[in-house]
Amino acid sequence: MWSLKKEKGVPIYISIIELILSYIKSGELLPGERLPSERKLAEFFNVNRSTVVHALDELVALGWIIRKQGSGTIVNEGKWGITTVPRTDWRHYLEQNAFAKVDPYLEQIEQLIHSSADDLLDVYTGELPLDLIPSFAFPPLTWKHFLEEEQQDDLGYLPLRESLSQDMQKEYDFTLPPESFLITSGAQQALFLILQVLLQPGDSVAIEDPSFLYALPIFQAAGIRLYGVKMDQEGICIDSLEKTIRQHRIKMVMVNPSFQNPTGKTMSMKRRKQLIELCQNYQIPILEDDVFAKLNFVSTEQVQPLKKLDPENVLYIGSLSKILGSTTKIGWLSAPASVNQQLAEARKMMDFSLSIFPQVLANLALTDNNFSKKITELRQEVEARGQAVFDLMSKMEEWEVARPKGGYYLWAKWKNGDLRQKDWALFLQEGLLLAPSFFFSESRDSIRINFSRVSSHNIVEFKEKLERITEKISLDNSSL
Repeated sequence: MWSLKKEKGVPIYISIIELILSYIKSGELLPGERLPSERKLAEFFNVNRSTVVHALDELVALGWIIRKQGSGTIVNEGKWGITTVPRTDWRHYLEQNAFAKVDPYLEQIEQLIHSSADDLLDVYTGELPLDLIPSFAFPPLTWKHFLEEEQQDDLGYLPLRESLSQDMQKEYDFTLPPESFLITSGAQQALFLILQVLLQPGDSVAIEDPSFLYALPIFQAAGIRLYGVKMDQEGICIDSLEKTIRQHRIKMVMVNPSFQNPTGKTMSMKRRKQLIELCQNYQIPILEDDVFAKLNFVSTEQVQPLKKLDPENVLYIGSLSKILGSTTKIGWLSAPASVNQQLAEARKMMDFSLSIFPQVLANLALTDNNFSKKITELRQEVEARGQAVFDLMSKMEEWEVARPKGGYYLWAKWKNGDLRQKDWALFLQEGLLLAPSFFFSESRDSIRINFSRVSSHNIVEFKEKLERITEKISLDNSSL
């Protein structure tokens, strides 16, 4: 569609204007339809971006297109001719559904997982395998017990909030009162509420690059602009972050400082303090995702939450889903009381009521006499699996890996540059399902492995599959 015919003696920006006008008048561009980005149009036309900007400015002045902050460039509905049969353009509505846009590679992974083929090895799925999830014996509970439970308010089940407060004190020698916790149905609901209440369409947010946040459609759906900031071995680069803050008027910084998803990196204490100081100077809040807190392989002194360093400026998200399974659907957000109350009010208005069942069960697990013992056993087993996968991959000269300090993700970088589409296809063909780096950033040279799903029973299978894939990629590259 976006093929430009360049005529001798006609300025290129004029040719672009005429092309877009022809599409509008012929109906190939519909009223309210979004045009590709300036960068994409420049690529399509093989011209400088400034040329595209000039053409679009002229079309805006003529009234044919409109630029909306956070929505891009769209065809002006007011300029549209009267059609013979008025009808709703449902295609236009559906094109705006950010939740329907699924990467083709991800679709293939999900299809293979649902096929349940015997030769598949799933190290893609972002949760523990069932055999590792701790089991707790709950006391007999009747239906009446739940109906009579009256200790839930807008912030959630009070005994659970008290247990979380006590756990924070025990783990980090840090007091967060029960009223500073808002219980949510998982970490993503906490994130969704923050986007709806504290940010507006068009606002800019800085995240780590790569980051799992890059893959979430809720930012696009909310009209939030994400700006990735590069990382080094100590975490997010402060100089680059400050430059991004200045250039893009960043409204919030979102980080996953401990056992980062997808890289597994852990931000150093020095870098944590620098991040806090920078955001204090610019008066920008920090959203800290700490869902892997219980799966640390190092002392808690090395992974002190940002929330402890700056309680008033940090929004803290935690979850039990990473250790008790995704169906637990229990997360929490710790923020200043005034913020939590606004978030709770917003949830009530959206009718996102929180069931008492998972909250009561989560509290029973947290207060179980064997909870600490079972989490310690889980941590030891996950660490052993991570060490085994690291040992295996560190011996493969084609891959660059770092020993994980917690969580259950290992990030492996292909040393010979970007992997091509046919290279990625080899993983699917071999039945080794993992997450490619382009799910989390613009890079195409790394893979994320959930090493908790590589046990002593399937590590040989994992090794053989990865070695075959590595050999095929290497041979193919050497023949170029």
